[in-house]
Amino acid sequence: MNRTDLASTIAQRTGVSVKDANAVLGGLNDVILEAVGRGEKIQLPGLLTIERVKRAARTGRNPQTGEEIQIAASNAAKVTAGSKLKAAAKG
Repeated sequence: MNRTDLASTIAQRTGVSVKDANAVLGGLNDVILEAVGRGEKIQLPGLLTIERVKRAARTGRNPQTGEEIQIAASNAAKVTAGSKLKAAAKG
């Protein structure tokens, strides 16, 4: 389901306009990105958890030359489905 489909579904189930549902989704997206960027963990019990995963810099080997190289640190968002979401996916 893409964002347009999600906004339409929310609008049908709640009685708000598709435009308003889409605006709420956009605002929610901005809030989530900002919170996760600050390192906060977002939890919707039973549905999902969104958190930042920070990987420290490490060393590795260049597969072509065999020389040791520095692999950069990275930040990523990890989304974990909760029990209710997993149950809904199973049907």
